[in-house]
Amino acid sequence: MAQPSPGPGTLPREGSGAVVASAGPRGEDIWRFSPWARFLIRRVVRLAISLFVVVTASFLLVHLVPGDPVRSALGITADPAVVAARRAELGLDEPLLTQYLHYLGGVFTGNLGTSITSGDPVSSVIATRLPATAELAGLAFVLTALVSVPVGMWVAVATHGGRRRGTDLAFTGVTGICTTVPDFLIGVGLVFVFAITLPWLPPAGADTPASCLLPVLALALGPSCQLARIIRTETTRVLGQDHLRVARSKRLPARLLYLRHALPNVLTAGLTVGGILFASLVGGSVLVENVFAWPGLGSTVVGAIVAQDYPLVQAIVLLLGAVVLAVNLVVDLALGLLDPRSTLTRS
Repeated sequence: MAQPSPGPGTLPREGSGAVVASAGPRGEDIWRFSPWARFLIRRVVRLAISLFVVVTASFLLVHLVPGDPVRSALGITADPAVVAARRAELGLDEPLLTQYLHYLGGVFTGNLGTSITSGDPVSSVIATRLPATAELAGLAFVLTALVSVPVGMWVAVATHGGRRRGTDLAFTGVTGICTTVPDFLIGVGLVFVFAITLPWLPPAGADTPASCLLPVLALALGPSCQLARIIRTETTRVLGQDHLRVARSKRLPARLLYLRHALPNVLTAGLTVGGILFASLVGGSVLVENVFAWPGLGSTVVGAIVAQDYPLVQAIVLLLGAVVLAVNLVVDLALGLLDPRSTLTRS
């Protein structure tokens, strides 16, 4: 005979095989129950490992460069006793491992050392130069996003289905050329056209608000063309999907069709490429700042490399690497919010 089922409030007998449902996921089951927790933990662990690699690489690459930075800073005629005292003051006479451990401790405590050439704290030098670089890279990134997304989508819509062959060829040719030309060469060309041939803009410096136009254009032109090509390709792919065909058959207005149905799918790929392009903007600013004598970290790190100013080079390389890694983390989180199912499944 079948056993009578226990009534409400009756606990199952031991050994009866009944399973007691838990009220909710326990703390130790967060990993199994929350995809977002797994996603965040993986990204944070990846960020920590990448930061450790950047810190180690910035230390080793600078120390592998031949030459004596103290002798270069003090001059070849400096007294050897003065050179030795300066090396001891900077800790350069200690073993490499000891210097690395001191460097790690300084990174975690915010003590990035003292510049060999100027004698100023590295943190104060960076605090003075960082705003100019942030302004340049930030404006270039905003200009890239504002130009590439609408241009790429417009070209995809205008040439969809084989229409407007001339527009397609012109877009492909112009963006291909601008993508392959280095940023500093674009900067030199802009100076020749808009500052020398047509003296409309200042050729260098940061004295007036108009001074940032040419360096921002030099930084943003290549990434804008590259991202516009990506956006055009993704928009063409999205326009051929079934949900866009259904939306088009309903004769929805163009504003709803492209902004509500196409744009969210296009931005998923655009964000991924945007994080990579921001890294290229940070790297390109080093050369562009030297072309336009822009008072940022780019010109500072070039001077520090020439003078073999180890602490300053290490700090700037570490800062730029950390900024790129932080932007990649933000992009990953944004992708998780825009497309949670695919992003969390891949993670």
